[in-house]
Amino acid sequence: MKRTKTVIVLVLIVLVFAVALYYLWQKNQQDPITYKTETPSEQTIIVKTVATGNIVPKEEVLIKPNISGVVEEVFIEAGEYVKAGDLIAKIRVIPNVSSLTSAKNTIATNQTALQTAQINLQTQQTNYDRQKALFEKGVISANDFETIKNTYLQAKQSVEQAKINLNSARQNYDIIKTGTTAGLGNIAQTQVRATVSGMVLDVPIKVGNQVIEANNFNEGTTIASLADISKMIFEGKLDESEVGKIKEGLPLEITVGAIENKTFDAVLDYIAPKGVEENGAIQFEIKGSLKKMDSTFIRAGLSANASIILDKAENVLAIKEALVQYDDKTKKPFVEIEKGNQDFEKRNVDLGISDGIYVEIKSGITKEDNIKVWNQLSGKS
Repeated sequence: MKRTKTVIVLVLIVLVFAVALYYLWQKNQQDPITYKTETPSEQTIIVKTVATGNIVPKEEVLIKPNISGVVEEVFIEAGEYVKAGDLIAKIRVIPNVSSLTSAKNTIATNQTALQTAQINLQTQQTNYDRQKALFEKGVISANDFETIKNTYLQAKQSVEQAKINLNSARQNYDIIKTGTTAGLGNIAQTQVRATVSGMVLDVPIKVGNQVIEANNFNEGTTIASLADISKMIFEGKLDESEVGKIKEGLPLEITVGAIENKTFDAVLDYIAPKGVEENGAIQFEIKGSLKKMDSTFIRAGLSANASIILDKAENVLAIKEALVQYDDKTKKPFVEIEKGNQDFEKRNVDLGISDGIYVEIKSGITKEDNIKVWNQLSGKS
């Protein structure tokens, strides 16, 4: 029985040994791995981050009326160019009954005040003429006559002031009733004029629409929006993870979705000091002024992407970042340089900036070196 077990064990050992020999023999029959090599090249490496946003005018001016009423005429359309002072629209005033009644009462009050002042002037005129004759005869003193004269002059001034007040009350009544009055000319409140020169971006009102005047308590109804489209900016948002990498003055490359195969240069000139939460992430607003756009017309509101250039190295020695290895102990970067046929040696390198594909080589290798592609798939040569 013991002898049978011993034989079985020996047979198993022989079988295992035979399988191992066969595996090693098979392994030796396979062709060795042949590593490919690549050489460094000159590259322009750009490190950038991307923000999404829109192209908008640098300054958009909203034109609002100075009086409430109904739009009677509109003289412009979106897309037209206007100059400062050009007539945009005309407003027909709808009088407020309460204000109109108050204005009428003010006229009546001032008329009464004028009549009273005129009666008083007639009285003072008569008294002045009589006292003047007595003064010339030496009956009254010069001091007494001077007092009477001053009273007479004050009466004349009261009449003049009453006339001014009455005229002002009548003009106010006309403005409340019609929106204008004699003497206003081009500054009539019923005429809405452009305050700046530029392109008409939007005319949100139509003839017959009721509009509200702009005042301290109300923004008023927008008649039209104007902007100088030669001065456009990129306005977008950047994630909090990227905002710490940028600073004002960095160059931007703007690509507009509706304009293919064309980029526009810009400069980052604003970074919001406070972020806003959107969809669970903090976003910071940024703005960049577009440089001269030549003859390209960019419509306001077009979506765009801004590539913010964080760093740039032009025409530097570079290799693919996949060729770089890192020492397990020191964590320093190195590459393997071919010294002979499939014979490689380790060479430490000093790295510069990287765009994720190519990395700058500051020192360690030359342009003529062949670098081992160490992470390629195994296969027959």
